[in-house]
Amino acid sequence: MKASQMYLYTLREVPADAEIASHIFLLRAGFIRKLVSGVYGFMPLGLRTLHKVEQIVREEMDKAGAQEIQMSALQPAELWQESGRWAAYGPEMWRVKDRNQREFCLGPTHEEVFTDIVRQNVSSYRQLPVNLYQIQTKYRDEARPRFGLIRSREFIMKDNYSFDRDEEGLDKSYWNMFHAYENVFDRCGLTYRPVEADSGAIGGNGSHEFCALCDVGEEEILYCEECDMAATAEKAEFKDAVAPAEEEKPLEKVHTPGTKTIEDVCKFLGLPQEKSIKALLFAVQADVKDPVKYVAAFVRGDRQVNTTKLVNALDIPEYALTMADEGAMGPATGCVGGFTGPVGLHDCTIIVDTELVNAKNMCAGACEYDHHYINMNYGRDFKGDIVKDIKLLQEGDPCPVCGKPVKKAMGIEVGQVFKLFTKYSEPMGLTFKDENQEDHPVVMGCYGIGVTRTMAAIVEQNHDDNGIIWPVSVAPYHVIIDLVNIKDETQKAAAEDLYEKLQNAGLEVILDDRDERPGVKFKDADLLGIPVRIVVGKKAADGIVEYKLRRGGDVEEISAAEAAERAIALVNAERYGK
Repeated sequence: MKASQMYLYTLREVPADAEIASHIFLLRAGFIRKLVSGVYGFMPLGLRTLHKVEQIVREEMDKAGAQEIQMSALQPAELWQESGRWAAYGPEMWRVKDRNQREFCLGPTHEEVFTDIVRQNVSSYRQLPVNLYQIQTKYRDEARPRFGLIRSREFIMKDNYSFDRDEEGLDKSYWNMFHAYENVFDRCGLTYRPVEADSGAIGGNGSHEFCALCDVGEEEILYCEECDMAATAEKAEFKDAVAPAEEEKPLEKVHTPGTKTIEDVCKFLGLPQEKSIKALLFAVQADVKDPVKYVAAFVRGDRQVNTTKLVNALDIPEYALTMADEGAMGPATGCVGGFTGPVGLHDCTIIVDTELVNAKNMCAGACEYDHHYINMNYGRDFKGDIVKDIKLLQEGDPCPVCGKPVKKAMGIEVGQVFKLFTKYSEPMGLTFKDENQEDHPVVMGCYGIGVTRTMAAIVEQNHDDNGIIWPVSVAPYHVIIDLVNIKDETQKAAAEDLYEKLQNAGLEVILDDRDERPGVKFKDADLLGIPVRIVVGKKAADGIVEYKLRRGGDVEEISAAEAAERAIALVNAERYGK
């Protein structure tokens, strides 16, 4: 397409609220435009790239045997009430009522809808397996939308759902989708890592995330170079340290003035931090109408609490857990800010990390100002209502598989696969009859790709100081031809001829025929990230053009014919492997 006819408006200045490369460059290059916080529209070039990402996803889903459908984003509350998620999903769900006061939501995901669709038609084992998908807009009322397309309130997602007769079938469907996702992200040019993940609000108890590795990612990944262990920080298991053998000493309360932190009290008592117990205080309230319940979580003093593990141990939605107001919790439970321990608490849930069960002669708060206990032992002096691993694995901690120190990387979650088992089929009555006409719940899987987030992740991994560097597979156009002097008939004819040849070869081409200075055109070409740039200038009469690859290539003066051949060969090699 000719640039003079394009709706193309680039920005020279960095938008004030843009913090990371993908947000900055997608706005500056005119790929997206902000409507309100967390809500973006796609301009012509942005939509072309978005459609290319969608098409890659569609092709790999079709190849894997999934069938595409399209469901409404508007979902009736009744389906979510059947599954039990209407109240559990939390404030991220956009809830609306029609004129008759019937409740709906703008779908953040579609497990209930797809389950309902399948239960209307599938009743026999002969009709299974089934795998259905859609590419559709989703809505989540994020408390803090940020980073442009990385965390927005409206986004495009590919979600699909598998339906099998048993866990063996689910396992096949799961790994089939897992490998299809590898193909998708390979074709999008991403560097990524699949890691074990928590299932979150979707549910189930088996999941992997696909994380595009990136310094500005919101997902923390722990991995081991000595074995295959890789997991998100929220999911990573923590292998308990082996406590040294000790005789239990008598419990003793000691005066520890002004020592509200683990560091202070351990320094005052001359103890290593691993001989102390850290308390973290939380409030649980799923609805403002519900009474507040309190939780005291205890881990070793040199550990951190993993709130995702804590939420799972308490079996509550994530949004229901907040840090407690110690002023309110103190009178209700006996806790004392900075001096709370497991002895002396009442009317709250006490959750103890597994590592404390065998630890001996520990130091902990005495639930009394300026006092701590020493020589505290689990079983004799205190017990937990819940005992679970609630520790956060951190860089340098021992790998839970092989014991070697783990390393940390940051990533952007671009996809996730889940084993749902019967989480939705049982409460919603999705069953099938086997060969003996006996009823069984259908076993389900769920698989999502953030399409708009994938687009942003590609930019995060493919840019320089001048702009985006699109992989050929998702570039809005393959080649940009910069016509230096639009009034020079020789240059104009050479540019038009090259433009026509490349288009006839199946390439997508921009001819920048705008009445702008060459420097402006070159800067825009770099900003837009078009893979190949060909400049038709003063040597056009001699059949010579400048040829440059956006990804680190040097400027070369070659014949227009050779430039066309190179561009065609490059694009075809990327698109078709030729």
